[in-house]
Amino acid sequence: MSEVELKLQLPSGATARVERELGDAPRRTRMQGLYFDTPDRRLAAAGLALRLRKEGRRWVQTLKGGAAHDIERAEHNVVVAASPGAAPQLDVARHAGTPGGEALAAALGADGASALVARYRTDISRRVRVLRARRGCVELALDLGFIAARPAGVVDAANASSNAADAVERRWPVCELEVELQGGSPLAVTEVARRLAVRHDLWLDTRSKAERGDRLARGLAADSAVPAVKAQALKLRKGMQASEAWQAVLRNTLAHALPNWSEVAGGHAAPEALHQLRVALRRLRSGQRLFEPWTHLAAMMPSEPVAALFRALGTQRDQDALAAGLQADIDAALAALGEAPLSLSALPEVPPWSDRERATHGLVFFDLIGASMAPCVSAPDLARDAVPDNAPDNVPDNTTVADPALSAGIGERLQHWHAQMRRDAKRFAALDDPARHRLRKRLKRLRYAIEFSAGLFPKRAVARYLERLSVAQERLGEFADLGVAQRAYRALVADEPRAWFAIGWLAEHRTTVLRDCADALGRLRQVKPFWAD
Repeated sequence: MSEVELKLQLPSGATARVERELGDAPRRTRMQGLYFDTPDRRLAAAGLALRLRKEGRRWVQTLKGGAAHDIERAEHNVVVAASPGAAPQLDVARHAGTPGGEALAAALGADGASALVARYRTDISRRVRVLRARRGCVELALDLGFIAARPAGVVDAANASSNAADAVERRWPVCELEVELQGGSPLAVTEVARRLAVRHDLWLDTRSKAERGDRLARGLAADSAVPAVKAQALKLRKGMQASEAWQAVLRNTLAHALPNWSEVAGGHAAPEALHQLRVALRRLRSGQRLFEPWTHLAAMMPSEPVAALFRALGTQRDQDALAAGLQADIDAALAALGEAPLSLSALPEVPPWSDRERATHGLVFFDLIGASMAPCVSAPDLARDAVPDNAPDNVPDNTTVADPALSAGIGERLQHWHAQMRRDAKRFAALDDPARHRLRKRLKRLRYAIEFSAGLFPKRAVARYLERLSVAQERLGEFADLGVAQRAYRALVADEPRAWFAIGWLAEHRTTVLRDCADALGRLRQVKPFWAD
């Protein structure tokens, strides 16, 4: 079987409101769980979670599998007999004959089962209400408690039911609401979760209890930053329907965005996680532009909320990039002259989001998850009722043309963007800075669209094109960072005369970067388009 659920985090002060949402007399259950893995984390690496949990008076052994960010995960539960006051023994054979059991056996190998140990535990008080919604029936479960692990990564199974905590045990507080499907359409989960997020300022968090417990077992604190999640390759297949390809793009970008969103919204993300979230959102917007000819598909994605979140992340990203790049270079140049570093305190502070802002920004993900699951109409018309401003000039408004094959339709979009790139690259030296910034965004859009559709075209030709495109994009990114730095140091000159040194250094560096941009764009103009082969 599988579970379909979303997990919502509660801000401080929202617990009482959510408890009232559950009603006067929901069921209450104390759940004390032990999670098992090998010392070398074979199950965590395979995306599996194996636990024994005491739920009230009964024990249940559970195996879960699948990416933590997915709304649907495989789950297999077995009720286990136990002696009073004692935890039962774990037995992986209880999951034999199931898809999850096969994945478990593969992950453990020949000797792994004997190496399993309890690595972390949970102690949760759960209140439950079953709610009938428009599209189905969902269970609301409010979980309050903690996840705990010792730095050594092993907990004592015999003491799992004890209230006494080890003095060196690390804990991660749990205050979250799970919305799980009981029957009906999975869209019931996204719609109910979105409504509750709006009502109580809740935010979507894809980090499972198993993922958080694994971090504690590895010696990380709840507020430790972890490596960012990067995009995975997507291979669309020839012969795919446009609707199938579009949903594959949505799922791919959600897998990129959601883990990074969870870290950013949690308030302890590394700068790279924020950057990767912005990359995921830009990839998502590029995907929508790629599928604009299929108007009913592109319209399924809420473009403005995505853009609003992208903008909200922009200022902090600029500061992080400046501190890690040009600011360090300028400080090194000053140090060579015997001067102290220049402080960029004049940069505006980026205040943390309020509970309402965080919840509002997170609403876009409920809509995107819903769009990734919604059924699509087959064989759509290529309606141009609202022609985008960059559409080919020979397509009149308010006309309908035949639906092309996926490769042909995408090839038309790539050709149009390629022509735009060639035109701007040819006159790059004459462009003003805003036009150069627009060219950079167009290169990103072209790159992400090609990465999405690479499986539809010759592999080597795609690789040649992407190689030159990536270099040009990187050079234009360096130019964009120069603009951020110039604005930051100009704000210092009134109070700090040494800022003129930085401005002069940047002006000289600008000349070099512009030359590199022109060279990279020239090589890109010469590359042969692959979509016409």
